[in-house]
Parts: sequence; C-alpha cells; structure tokens
Amino acid sequence: MNDPVFEEASPIAKGPRLVVNRPVFFGSASLILLFAAAGALFPERASVLFDRLQALIVADFGWFYIAAAAGFLLFVLFLTVSEYGDIKLGPDESEPEYSHLSWFAMLFSAGMGIGLVFFGVAEPIQHYANPPVGDGGTVESARQAMVLTFFHWGVHAWAIYAVVGLALAYFSFRRGLPLTIRSSLYPLIGRRIYGPIGHAIDIFAVLGTMFGVATSLGFGVLQANAGLNYLFGVPELPTIQVVLIAGITGLATLSVMLGLDKGVKRLSELNILFAVLLLGFVLVTGSTVFLLQAFVQNTGAYLSAIVGRTFRMYAYEPNDWLANWTLFYWGWWIAWSPFVGMFIARISRGRTIRQFVLGVLVVPVLFTFLWMTVFGNTAIALDMSGVAPIARIVSNNLPTALFATLSELPLASVTSLIATVLIVTFFVTSADSGALVIDMITSGAAENPPVWQRIFWAVCAGLVAAVLLLAGGLEALQTAAIASALPFAVIMLFICYGLLRALRMEKRGDVPEYGHLPDAPIDPDIGWKQRLSTITGSFKREQVYDFLKERARPALDDVAAEMRRRSLAPEVTMEGQDVLLSVPHGDHGTFTYEVRCRGLRAPSFAWAEAHRPGEDEERHFRAMARSSEGGHQLDVTGYSTEQIIHDLLNRYAHFRHTRRLT
Repeated sequence: MNDPVFEEASPIAKGPRLVVNRPVFFGSASLILLFAAAGALFPERASVLFDRLQALIVADFGWFYIAAAAGFLLFVLFLTVSEYGDIKLGPDESEPEYSHLSWFAMLFSAGMGIGLVFFGVAEPIQHYANPPVGDGGTVESARQAMVLTFFHWGVHAWAIYAVVGLALAYFSFRRGLPLTIRSSLYPLIGRRIYGPIGHAIDIFAVLGTMFGVATSLGFGVLQANAGLNYLFGVPELPTIQVVLIAGITGLATLSVMLGLDKGVKRLSELNILFAVLLLGFVLVTGSTVFLLQAFVQNTGAYLSAIVGRTFRMYAYEPNDWLANWTLFYWGWWIAWSPFVGMFIARISRGRTIRQFVLGVLVVPVLFTFLWMTVFGNTAIALDMSGVAPIARIVSNNLPTALFATLSELPLASVTSLIATVLIVTFFVTSADSGALVIDMITSGAAENPPVWQRIFWAVCAGLVAAVLLLAGGLEALQTAAIASALPFAVIMLFICYGLLRALRMEKRGDVPEYGHLPDAPIDPDIGWKQRLSTITGSFKREQVYDFLKERARPALDDVAAEMRRRSLAPEVTMEGQDVLLSVPHGDHGTFTYEVRCRGLRAPSFAWAEAHRPGEDEERHFRAMARSSEGGHQLDVTGYSTEQIIHDLLNRYAHFRHTRRLT
C-alpha cells in the first residue's frame, strides 16, 4: 500500500521531462516565437504588414465572417429543436457532474473577462458618438448604440463557442476520442486525425487561441495603464505597458505554479466578487430605475433587430465601421472558441445537447447584457446630460473610458482601484487558463503534463501581447484577432458538418468505432452469486472507501509498476477518494482508468420528496469504473484486485487497438 512511486506522485511537480504531441508543440511554438521575434526586431514593418493584412481580409473575406457567424448560430439552434437535442454529451446513463446552479455559475465566469471590463463603457459610447449610419450624439444613436453592443456580445458569440464546445464534448465524452480539436473531424477523415491533417488542425487551434488570448491581454494592459495613470499619475507609454505585461505575466506564472485550486480557482472567485461588487455599485449609485428600464428595452430592441443586423454588410454605405467592430469581434470570438469551447465542454458532461445550447446561449448572454447596460447607459446618460464629456474623453483615449465614467460617481478612487485590480486579476486568469488549454492541445490531452509547459505558453502569451502593442497598439490587436481566426473559421465549418454527420449516423444506429467501448461492458470472469450479491447489496460510504484503498488502488499501482517496466510512463493519483491511472501516448492521446465512489439515492416506493444535502442515510454508495474510452460505467463494487485489473486491461487493449498502437 505504501508504494513510494505513488506517494511521490504530484499533479503538477513533474520535473523537466516533455509530455507533448511533438509536431503540434514544436510547430506551434516555432511559429509563435518566429512571429514574436520578427515583430520585436521590425516593429515598423510589422505595423505596415498588419494594416495591409486587415485591409485585404476585410475587402475579400468580410462576407465570409458574416455568413459564418450566422451559420454557426443557425446550426446550434437547429440542433436544439431537432431530434438530436435529446442526445447526451456522454454515455446514455451518465448524469451531469454539476448541479444547474453550479453549472450556470461556471458559465457566468466563462462569460466574464477583460473584454467586458474594457468595452463595457468604450463600445456603447463609441457607437453613440460615431454610429455607422446617421448622426452621433442623439437619442436615436443612443438607442442604436446599445443594440449594436448587444449584437456584438450576444448569442452570435456564444453560438461560436457552443459549436466547438458541443463537438469536443460529444466526441470526447460520448465517443471516447481525445479532448482535442482534431477529434471533431473523425467522421470525415477517420483515423487520419492522428496524422499530419490532425496535427495541422490542432496547430491552427493553438495559433487562434494564442492570438485571441494575446488580444485580450493587450486590451487589459492598456486599461491597467490607464487606471494607474488615473490613480497614481503613471504615464501611458509603450515602455510602461511592456513592463506591466512582464510583471503581470510573472503573476500568471506564479498562479500556474500554485496549481488550479490555489491559483486559478481563487483568482477566479476574486474576479467574480470584484465584478459583482463593481456592477452593483454602479447600478445602485447611478440611475437605478432608468438602468433597469433600459435593460429591458435594450434586450427587446436587440431581439427585434437581430435578423437584419446578422446579415448587415453596409454594402450600400461602405465605411470602416464594419471592419473596426463587427469583423473584429467575429474574428476575436472565433480565435477564442477553442479556449472557451474546451472549458464549457469539460463542465457539461452528462447534459443533453438541448440543455447545453440553451444554457450557453442564455445565461452568460443575459449577464453580459446587464453589464453593458449598467456601464454603457450610465456613460451615455452622463454625456447626454452634459455632466461629463465622456464621448470626447473616450475619442482621445479609449482605455480611459471606464475610469472617466467612475470618476463621476461617488468613491471614484476606491472604485477605480477595484477596477484596476479586477483588470490585473483577469489578465492573470486569462493567461493561465489560456496556457492550460493550449497545453492540453499540444500535449494530446494528457492528464497532468509538466507544469513548465504551461509556464512556457503563459510567457508566450505575454510576449505576443507585448509585440502586438509595440507593432501598432489597438489596430494590431484587432488585426491579430481577425487574421488568426480565418483558417480556424474554415475548420469550424467542417466541425459542424462532422458533428451533424455523426449525429445522423447515431440516430440511424450506424455508429462507427470511434474509440469507445461497446455499450455492454466487458465483464471480468466473476462468479454469478458474488455478482448478484454486490448488485443487490447496499453499501455505506466508508465501506466503498475501504474498497478503493484495499483493492482498487493496489490494482492500479500493480498495473502502473508493470507498465513502467515496459517503458511506459503511467501516473497514479488520488483526489479525495477517487483513484486514477493515466498513461500518456503522445499525439495518440492519454488513456485513463478511474475508480470513484458514487452516491446514489436509495430506491423508494414512497411519494417523492425533496432530497436534503448531507443526508447520507438516504443514499447508498458504489465503486464505479470508467475510462477515457467512454462507453458504459462499470460497477466494480466487490471485485477482487485481479478482476479490476482484468477490466482495466480490456479497456487499455481497446485504446491501443483504436489508436493503431498494436
């Protein structure tokens, strides 16, 4: 039981070894570092190149971005109302791992970011002062400003995230493929996802995510610099901004080293607390009734205008507004989609497609609309009433928009300090979370890759953000988002087709061998009387915990020890009372086998009544085994060590067969 290898195992302290899909890791890293070096050495030329690239994309591919965003929204709405909406993102018997409240809270946190803080005032006031059509500074332009802002931050953005999240969750949790972008194309190219085509898809996903994260970090640094200038008189200069990037990237590195629970989790909780406090303060100290009325009216106006806005190209009134706003946002959301999509996929196992789409399109969107209304309408009201020239201030210095608005409310210094801290913490969590997603893609979805790899990607994000700021500031950030999204937008169209094809095949009963076990589990040779006894038995939590310690854990330790003698690199970890074996196989993915304690409601024939948390006497507990191959969760309660090993090896053999490792 006291295996020294097991005792020394740590989810983050891995040492200097490399756990990566080499073509994806080195290909992505080389391209990103080459870009950073060229931009740092030749910033003027890079600036000219960015200008030309943006002009080319807007002129020749603007229609494609508009059509693609509309198509993604129509696609997820179709899945919601179709017969495919009842399909679960996991095995048929799987249940959501999080309650509705917890799931909604995490969707809420995913919707928060530097972008909301930066554009909460800046975008509405810009549209109010300089609308795409008509005169600025009027009541009509104020109405349209909020509709345009809602349009850019509404269901289109989350439909883009939903496409990637749905595909990842379906093919990973229901079909047992690795949690990487390439898995979404299995119905189209089959096992070639493990070859050069799959490598190229993941590289494009990494590049899009890197430039999407770097764009957010760039906005965050510009606004943090503006906040420090307002509070302490720190000059707004590129040199200061690069120093800020270096310092805050250092904090992100520290967050990586502390791990998810002590690092990102605590900072995320701090983010939400500060954000809600700031939102509530502005709502209460501002014109509360007016803001609530505006929220309802803005939402209605957005819903009534959504179809026309979706396809509006300003073909008859050519101007730069479309490129500076709509195309920038569509590119930014597409570049961010691997990041946010993977996050919402990981928290949505066990939900149906219909539940997934409705939750993703409703919860974060409503909060975003409330945020934009509170900050945007407050700024517009201050400008229209003549209290403060917010529009003129923002036109001269966009990052100061939030601080110019807060300065007109009570406790301006305190709220500006909170806003600055909020920006810094969002910077840290964005860099850390983005590095985590990129590391998952480049490591072939390995369970616990070395911590230095995430540090490397966090530093790269800060480096790219610094280069973009030096090579053109806001314009370079916009170009990076639009340009990096173009190839991945094409990939997303194939993802939609691949997902639809897989769903159609499933409804016909023609399901190919994706890599998951058959619905009927491969049972070890177990006596039928013993099996009947465990099936009908009722076990307490402590009994299942003892089973995990005395049988399941030694079984996984024995297999891991034998695998090490065969030149594999397995890891056995124990979180709480769940025992997990993970075996990385580079670009073929990572095999995992987990035995966990699962509580079930005791069967009852009485009238249904609400369950009160913590009432273990109403529950019985089982030891459930599952693997990365998906398929059926097997109840292994009462199995011997040898029988657990038998089940594990059956699943591992299937993993090696479907990955062409044997």
